[in-house]
Amino acid sequence: MFSRILFYFFLAFCAVGNAQITCTPSDSSLFVVKITELSAVHGKNLGDSLVAVGKSFLDTPYVEKTLEIGDTETLVINLRGLDCTTFVENALAFTWMLKEEEADFKHFTKKLKTIRYRDGLLNGYPSRLHYFTEWIRNNKKKGLVEDVTANIGGIENKKAINFMGTHRDLYPFLKRDENYNAILEAETELAQESLCILPQNQIEDSEHLIQSGDIIALATSIKGLDVTHTGIAIRQEDGRIHLLHASSLGSVRITQEPLLDYLKKIKSNIGIIVARPTLLSP
Repeated sequence: MFSRILFYFFLAFCAVGNAQITCTPSDSSLFVVKITELSAVHGKNLGDSLVAVGKSFLDTPYVEKTLEIGDTETLVINLRGLDCTTFVENALAFTWMLKEEEADFKHFTKKLKTIRYRDGLLNGYPSRLHYFTEWIRNNKKKGLVEDVTANIGGIENKKAINFMGTHRDLYPFLKRDENYNAILEAETELAQESLCILPQNQIEDSEHLIQSGDIIALATSIKGLDVTHTGIAIRQEDGRIHLLHASSLGSVRITQEPLLDYLKKIKSNIGIIVARPTLLSP
């Protein structure tokens, strides 16, 4: 089985070698190990599968700005170090592969690109889904997730999302006027949408409606930002929802305390947004 996967992997890797992809030999090897390991995963549902895939990344180092490479936007494949968003994206891509019973690198890159970029099209830096609320909306449009925040008690929150446009100096790719102007256009589109947030003080009453495998985005009071962190919900033996995430404290891990207690330690947190994986389910 392993040799067959390895054979198809190298065929696929050669096929995409000239595409807009950045991938090291270490990541190539890790992909083969990962997809072989995950072939034994048989979750009862998508949520369970996503949790199992997410847990396979436990102890993977946390690394910031893994996608900010070079002068041109490429599809970065980095399985050696993850930030909170790339952790969710990679876990979702591998789970999608399991659902489709795929095992080759070409399908993985296609799925990751579909998840990471607006309408699945890599067309420069502005095409990346930088704001996680747009990430949820666009992946809902693709049939990959469903925003269930309103269904579990979320309320409308009107807020200008323009942090990138008002903090241009923090983003090296925004030095180019075409990138900056495109981000401003995206923010103008975002301004027409309202956020639906489950307030922190209402999470306790709705926690039983959150499922293992739900994608949790941490909403913030920081001006111009929608979300500061994201991860995967996991119900632990204490019966409570915890967060499986790439933690800035050093690695992919599960919070020791329940999600609600974890959130209470974050001064800027105002609640959560919850997206449920569907992955083109009928």
